[in-house]
Amino acid sequence: MTDEKPRRRRHMFLKIDAWLDSTLWNAGFRAGEIWEELTIFFRRFRMRGWKKIFFEVLGEGMTLGTAGAVVMLALAKPAFQETEKDWRNRGDFAVTFLDRYGNVIGHRGIIHENSVPFEDLPDNLVKAVLATEDRRFFDHYGIDFIGLFRALSENAKAGGVVQGGSTLTQQLAKNLFLTNERSIERKIKEAFLSLWLEANLSKKDILSLYLDRAYMGGGTFGAAAAAQFYFGKSVRDINLAEAAMLAGLFKAPAKYAPHVNLPAARGRANEVLSNLVQSGLMSEGQVIAARRNPASVVDRGEQEAPDFFLDWAFDEVQRIAARFPEHSLIVRTTLDPGLQKVAEAAVANTLRDFGEEYKVKQAAVVTVENGGSVRAMVGGRDYGESQFNRATRGLRQPGSSFKIYTYAVAMEAGLKPDSMVVDAPISWGNWSPKNYGNSYAGRITLTTALAKSINTIPVRLVKERLGLDPVIKMAKAMGVESPIRKDVTIPLGTSEVTVMDQATAYAVLPAGGVQSRRHGIAEILDYRGRVLYDFDRDEPPPRRVLSEEAAGYMNQMLTKVPYIGTGRKAALDGILTAGKSGTTQAYRDAWFVGFTGNFTTAVWFGNDDYTSTNNMTGGSLPAMTFKTIMDYAHQGMAIRPIPGVLEPAVMAQKPVAQAKAGERPPPDPAFVRPRSLSVASTRILRDLATMLREAKPLADPQKAASL
Repeated sequence: MTDEKPRRRRHMFLKIDAWLDSTLWNAGFRAGEIWEELTIFFRRFRMRGWKKIFFEVLGEGMTLGTAGAVVMLALAKPAFQETEKDWRNRGDFAVTFLDRYGNVIGHRGIIHENSVPFEDLPDNLVKAVLATEDRRFFDHYGIDFIGLFRALSENAKAGGVVQGGSTLTQQLAKNLFLTNERSIERKIKEAFLSLWLEANLSKKDILSLYLDRAYMGGGTFGAAAAAQFYFGKSVRDINLAEAAMLAGLFKAPAKYAPHVNLPAARGRANEVLSNLVQSGLMSEGQVIAARRNPASVVDRGEQEAPDFFLDWAFDEVQRIAARFPEHSLIVRTTLDPGLQKVAEAAVANTLRDFGEEYKVKQAAVVTVENGGSVRAMVGGRDYGESQFNRATRGLRQPGSSFKIYTYAVAMEAGLKPDSMVVDAPISWGNWSPKNYGNSYAGRITLTTALAKSINTIPVRLVKERLGLDPVIKMAKAMGVESPIRKDVTIPLGTSEVTVMDQATAYAVLPAGGVQSRRHGIAEILDYRGRVLYDFDRDEPPPRRVLSEEAAGYMNQMLTKVPYIGTGRKAALDGILTAGKSGTTQAYRDAWFVGFTGNFTTAVWFGNDDYTSTNNMTGGSLPAMTFKTIMDYAHQGMAIRPIPGVLEPAVMAQKPVAQAKAGERPPPDPAFVRPRSLSVASTRILRDLATMLREAKPLADPQKAASL
């Protein structure tokens, strides 16, 4: 009995083994039969000769097409993420902007009283726009390949760009979701978003949005606002000549704005009339009267809106006012109109006088008053040519102007301006930074290292004493909002930042180490005069991000740069100046960021396509532009001291200009701020305003009489 159970168990295992063997054998045999049947079946499809070549190519095409579809989906994802936002939100706000003194400087959002339903738009305007911008608008699905090939052919014949290939839908996609940044990534997004618009909106809706959102010069957006601005009439009432002039503005509002260059606008309008005839939408007889009697415009003088600032301020208003039920708002900004005009003129004059010599086409400026008020902003050479704001959205390498964050961490770690460091070759992994000129100075002070912009010192400090994380943390605390890559090269400024980032961060230093609280919105009111938002009332007080001692040490070092260092062209006349220049690899970017006790200004020069300039450094055009702006800003002002700098003896060392051979001084005279009040009168009024603000409220008269 004891052997019976083991025998049964062995017998059961043998049966299982036999079943597995037979099952697997039968399965393999059957699979072989099926494979042989499939092979025999597909032999009838075997191709030989030219047919085989055709089907091989077809098969490879299907494989590549599948892979391409996967790639296209990956590329489409970032574009479609843009549509998840409330992209119609701009139409919910109607904002009137005032400068710091209460004068109207512009509007943003859809001004509802000026918007016109599509059905009420004049037929000649719609035809003129379609004939000029997109003749095949009703025949394509967002991307017009026929029009694109035609444009490429015409451009090849002309040897340059004479015709664009973008459809009206693509232009709307750029206006609604994207920027004017010239990049492959933007063009890919634009293509996918065009398809999305065509799938989700009717042709009438697309055309209506385009006519209502496009920039048309003079600070106006949309055909309705432009008709009122240029002709002083409703868009419903414009004639064919005026419609042709408006239609000619969409592609180049700066070049053809009639209040700036009426002959050019009329010439462009004549081209639009020719387009109407060539497209078959009108006959020559119908347009001849418009040719003989071109449109005239309302005299607007030299009125120009600070559009780059207004775009940024409008984004700030939408962020702040999202919680308010009212969306028709009056906003008092921090903009100083006089300083804004000088900043714009300084950029334009410098690019005009030196742009060709240095092979540079763009610049950006931000000026912040001590306390955080943004007083001026220039986002590019010409808003009409490109609405991309290089001051707030352009990410560029800051070069040596980024070094202040490393030195600030060093000061917090116990080092001092006169601490000795060694300027010698250093390697960090496979990277070996070099000094300008490939020379080394040996033992020097930190002050000399910063003033002379020596590269090895910040790298040595970060590698041997400080680490990367504290430097990144310091940059963020001081106001850099752009993402910072954690890379060994960041001490030399290889991680991209904006001009606004640098202005915000540097403004911490004249504030003695506390947050600069950079802002452009002072108050938001509704049309009944109710204050919905007040910066001083509703924002938290500034917090300290740098100790008073460390801030003082930084200021002592940075005041040497404009006098014995790389920023000698930035030194103001009779006013202690501090700052730092920056120049990136291959001379692609040039910066000067500096401050006094009153203002901080960041200046950048470079090219949108990242091409190299002609050996332009931060101590040349950026420093010169900085001085022009800051000289004007300080006229008639009480000069505040820079914290921590007790003896401005360095000012006695007259800056020695390091001009390039053949460089000429700017021919334009210095800007003069018109005097309105003396310094003493201004101080009295400010004190009076403070007393009124802090005074206790008067008792209720009825209650007082009853006592």
